Amino acid sequence: MGKKTKKEAEPPPKDVFDPLTIESKNAATVMLLLNSPEEEVLADVCEAIYRFALKGEENKATLLELGGVEPLTKLLTHEDKTVRRNATMIFGILTSNSDIKKLLRELDVMSSVIAQLAPEEEVVTHEFASLCLANMSVEYMGKVQIFEQGGLEPLIRLLTSPDPDVKKNSIECIYNLVQDIQCRATLQELNAIPPILDLLESEYPIIQLLALKTLEVVTNEKEFRAMLRDSQALDHLIKILETKELNDLHIEALSVMANCLEDKETMVLIQETGVLKKLLSFAENSTNPDIQKNAAKAVTKAACDPENRKLFHEQEVERCLVTLLESENDGTKIAASQAISAMSENSSSKQFFNNQGIPQLIQLLKSDNEEVREAAALALANLTTCNHANANAAAKADGIEALINTLSSRRNKVVANAATVLMNMAMQEPLRLSIQTHDIMHALLSPLRSADKVVQSKATLAIAAIACDAKARTELRNSGGLEPLVELLRSKNSEVRNHASWAVMVCAGDEPTATELCRLGALDILEEIDLSVSRKNKFSEVAYNKLLNHHLSLKYSKTGYLSSSNIISDGFYDYGRILIGTKLLPLKDLCLQEPSDLHTVLLVNSKSSDVEHSYHFSAGFGSPTEEKSEPTSGRNTALSKSATKEKGSRKGRGKKEEEKVKEEEEVAAAPKLTGEGSTDKEWCPPSDPDFCVYVCEVTKSILPITNIREQIELLAKYVAEKMGGKIPKEKLQDFSWQLHISELKFQLKSNVVPIGQIKKGIFCHRALLFKALADKIGIGCSLVRGEYGRAWNEVQLMNEPQKRLTGAFSPPEFYIVDLMFHPGTLMKLRSQEADLYRFL
Repeated sequence: MGKKTKKEAEPPPKDVFDPLTIESKNAATVMLLLNSPEEEVLADVCEAIYRFALKGEENKATLLELGGVEPLTKLLTHEDKTVRRNATMIFGILTSNSDIKKLLRELDVMSSVIAQLAPEEEVVTHEFASLCLANMSVEYMGKVQIFEQGGLEPLIRLLTSPDPDVKKNSIECIYNLVQDIQCRATLQELNAIPPILDLLESEYPIIQLLALKTLEVVTNEKEFRAMLRDSQALDHLIKILETKELNDLHIEALSVMANCLEDKETMVLIQETGVLKKLLSFAENSTNPDIQKNAAKAVTKAACDPENRKLFHEQEVERCLVTLLESENDGTKIAASQAISAMSENSSSKQFFNNQGIPQLIQLLKSDNEEVREAAALALANLTTCNHANANAAAKADGIEALINTLSSRRNKVVANAATVLMNMAMQEPLRLSIQTHDIMHALLSPLRSADKVVQSKATLAIAAIACDAKARTELRNSGGLEPLVELLRSKNSEVRNHASWAVMVCAGDEPTATELCRLGALDILEEIDLSVSRKNKFSEVAYNKLLNHHLSLKYSKTGYLSSSNIISDGFYDYGRILIGTKLLPLKDLCLQEPSDLHTVLLVNSKSSDVEHSYHFSAGFGSPTEEKSEPTSGRNTALSKSATKEKGSRKGRGKKEEEKVKEEEEVAAAPKLTGEGSTDKEWCPPSDPDFCVYVCEVTKSILPITNIREQIELLAKYVAEKMGGKIPKEKLQDFSWQLHISELKFQLKSNVVPIGQIKKGIFCHRALLFKALADKIGIGCSLVRGEYGRAWNEVQLMNEPQKRLTGAFSPPEFYIVDLMFHPGTLMKLRSQEADLYRFL
């Protein structure tokens, strides 16, 4: 046998490259291999790139600069599973770089990454694909792309993965996605709550934390709260709260619980099962301020519902909140104060805080933390609204001074709430008087000048509540508070405008303040508001009328009406009707005008500057500040009709002599009236000796009469007699009163004619004289201006005949007093006779 020889190896095919082992330490060289068609090469290259990227952010930036990201994205769809896995691992690491994330969004590779979440892929692929999506979902556009490419469903499926890293990445991505409302709606459809709740049982705290954060977001919506209730989620939450080892999860668990408490059915459930009592006890006894704060926030959220407030009260939540007020942590104090504000909507809770809570809140007003002061002030505002007992409790706790000091806060809400509490206190007179002793009006100046609309609104309401007496109004006037108050009438905010109008109405309660308000332009602004269709309101209307009541001359010229409560005083003048927007000139300016045919101004003045008429008397029913003239004889002497006639005849006979004397007196007094060589203080309106006599006569003859009807009839006859007597209707055209008035204006060298000097008067003259004399002796009557020189007086009388027959009081009736045709006759308002008197 021949010797065997070794078989020689077959040579490789001529078209195959011999195996080559290369060691490269340059990333650029490795990047070139990403285009290799060999699967083993690509797998090894990807593994090398993964290790390189894992070393730090600089290496990730280097890969981006070398252009390696785009070829790597193509490997996500490679046929080889190992290549896909290794490429996915790279992107799990690279997507922590913001520039790479931006590039990936532009390359639109999200669908390729989401495809790696398929069940047939390896767990490692799931881990890094979900990590990539978690990183991409941090930014809004990344969320949009993941959602639009259907990434939410596979992420929810991976929540049940056996791998904790896959669970962690998936729930983190879901947490980022549910920040968007559209994603939350889809999450509900995919029934994601049960698998998320299962994560609460995880042994990894980070997974539990992310699950709680996700639940905290979604339970802001009612549908998710119902899903949690049906899934017994409360048991999971309570278990976490009762486990001390999980104290790092307590805050988030409380936040989820807070949202759940907004659901009525959930609230009832936790109350019935004793969970609510455990929750409150847990919050009260905890030493963690964040837990206490979140527990108080939970109460605040749930207490928005009245039924929840009732359940909280039954569990004595107020006691827990008072305890939290005494915490050393400002955040806890703020949250507890806010919860008290919410609970104050319940009347029983309000009553509880009367004894406990209000003193602590007053102390919080002195805090250096403005947020604490704001929350405390809000709680006090809610507690004292419509509750006198709590307002008293705040005052007893030395709250007045603290609240007034709080008005100087730099925080608008603090100031607004403090002003509200002071307004609530001022509803009670003893507290209002106490507030006034603390220079309150000066303290309210800054809020009145604030640019914040809420502060302006609350400050004006506080002014309205406090300025209820002359002393407070004087303080406001002296401190310069009226000017900013009047400016607020111009506000474009309707609430501020309304409240400012209300405050002006209150401040117009006395003559000096009303005069100052008018000087500052309040009357003009209110008139402008009332003429506006959009800005007119009941508040401005009331304020306008209140100011007009202190300027009856203007009121009569603008409205043509004075009520029985509008008492004409000395210095009143009737200029006649003025057009809307027209200003009424002061009496002094009118007195200084040259006489003309346009206007006759009627003046009422019982004050006399002459020595011979310097006697004074009190008419009893007139203004207590008015000086009134009367003769030295007794006021109780009745004036007989014969005496009256005799006096009238004497006046008739001496009329020309009297007019001559008066003319001389007016000429002599002319320099004084024109202000030559004198100051404004020395000017006084023309005297009216005849009107002074009228006042004395009616005071002696008519005032003592006890029957009001008889008083009215006698006064009507008296007025008619002084104004030319009875004028039959058919002779009215022949009554030459115009010539008489013209002569008086010529004699006086003025358009202003004292009412007592008119001896021939018609409707407007007689009605004014009747009203002026009636006001002097306390007869209630109104003055109404009609058309074409008509004016009349309306009086209110009881129906005496019916009273005597039935023994019961019937409603009073209104009458018009006839001063012209049948002086002394009383005509029922709206009767044919009365209408003829007024209009024909």
